[in-house]
Amino acid sequence: MTLRSMRKKATWIIVCAMVAVMILVTVVGAIAIRGIGKTDSNHLLMQLCESGEKSLDYYFDGVEKSVQMVSAYVESDLEGLAPDQLDAHIERAKDVFAKMTHRTNGVLTYYYRIDPEVSEKEKGFWFVNLYGEGFTEHKVTDITLYDTDDTSQLVWFTVPKEKGEPVWLPPYITENLGERVISYNVPVRWRGRFIGVIGIEIDYTTVAEQVNSISLYDDGYAFLTDDEGRLIYHPLIDVTTTDEPLVVPDKLMSNEDRIRYTYEGTKKDAVWLPLSNGMRLYVTVPVSQIDAEWVRLIWLTTFVSIALMLVLVFITLRFTRRITRPLQELAEVAECVNEGDYSREPTYKGDDEIGTIAAAFRKLLSHMSAYMQNINNRAYVDALTSVRNKGAYDVYMNEMQRKLEKGEALQEFGVCVFDCNNLREINEQAGYDKGDLYLKSACALICDVFDHSPVFRLGGDEFAVILCDTDYRDRDQLITLIDDACAERQLRAKNIWERLDIARGLAVYDPNIDDTLNDVVRRADKLMYENKWMRKGQSA
Repeated sequence: MTLRSMRKKATWIIVCAMVAVMILVTVVGAIAIRGIGKTDSNHLLMQLCESGEKSLDYYFDGVEKSVQMVSAYVESDLEGLAPDQLDAHIERAKDVFAKMTHRTNGVLTYYYRIDPEVSEKEKGFWFVNLYGEGFTEHKVTDITLYDTDDTSQLVWFTVPKEKGEPVWLPPYITENLGERVISYNVPVRWRGRFIGVIGIEIDYTTVAEQVNSISLYDDGYAFLTDDEGRLIYHPLIDVTTTDEPLVVPDKLMSNEDRIRYTYEGTKKDAVWLPLSNGMRLYVTVPVSQIDAEWVRLIWLTTFVSIALMLVLVFITLRFTRRITRPLQELAEVAECVNEGDYSREPTYKGDDEIGTIAAAFRKLLSHMSAYMQNINNRAYVDALTSVRNKGAYDVYMNEMQRKLEKGEALQEFGVCVFDCNNLREINEQAGYDKGDLYLKSACALICDVFDHSPVFRLGGDEFAVILCDTDYRDRDQLITLIDDACAERQLRAKNIWERLDIARGLAVYDPNIDDTLNDVVRRADKLMYENKWMRKGQSA
């Protein structure tokens, strides 16, 4: 009786200890999974926002550069305000503007309007492309019918005149065309006097398409505001149909990296980044969808833990002596999981119940490791090309910069930046699926040539390679190989998406002139743009 009593007591002590350990592991594991899930979802949201920011900045910067280049030409071309001088000047401005807008996607109208106070005869011009068949000159609005001191009228004219500087205007409906547009306008001055306004009106749907392409989970979306919180574009709200501007809640205008708010009864998380033109890009997702993955894993972990506890209790009651050592090992593995180490697995593989438990634990660890790997892949692998993405590039470069700052010796390396030309034309003429094929072909060529170096897709049509080992040594020959391969494919290609045209810029790290790795990247970018313009000049 005494022996049985002691064994029973020992058994219940072991059982209670095991139950306590499993509960602790489950709770701590749940907390760890929740923390990791929230951190990774935040990274994913921010990376998506960064990708959208880069794409929108690229587009808006292109519009601004087009208008500013025309403005610079117009101001330099003005020779006087006499009727014959203005007439000749306007004709020359038409030619220049036509060439610039041809390179800018989504332009609905462009115009150069002369202030009536400068000339009652010469009004300027207005070109319109409503149906995508080319620009035709449209009858201009009679500015004299409006009070040009009232900025609520003819905003495309009165606002830049009032501010005296280039300005992006919030969405509005054009009076003569009835189309929703966003416009960028630059005031023209000659010898200190206001002459008129040069501007481009962008089709509102072009901006909408770019913003709508930014999405996450089932109900995540992106939207745009100006720097004062007025909505520029929202996929669920038509901001052009209201008389007063729609303003987002004050909470969304905070400077926090991640904002939690409630919209129409749904809790949401949002991240935001400023655009180069002063707008703000937000990416927002319902909290329930962000949390769904880690909540599911916590429930799975809980259910598996409960099952494991029941099995272990049953085995312990029957085989107290046999399970002491395997349980100790399981407890040690659980402690490793608690500390975030999923690499250690139970070594016990006996053909009994404890062996089954150990195998189940190994499967659980395998599932958890696979889940973590899946999160990392989603965060750091480009979905289209399967090479590393912008997030992976930032991590890689930050690690190299950290070593540089700590004084660690870096092996010789270079940075090569690539830009795939003509992607917009391919998308417009052949469709986005062919544009994707074009990007995949370009990426495959870069990977084949630089097969000893990491390749990254930075977003859109841009790639980067960190040259090392033999690729660094043979960099000049490999760059030539890229150029030759593009030239050869252009000659034999039957379709526009098969004509690879890749601009590239290569810079080598020099510790004597480069304080940071960004110095190398900037030189590579500069050389790439020089190569890009050279290629465009040759093709012209």
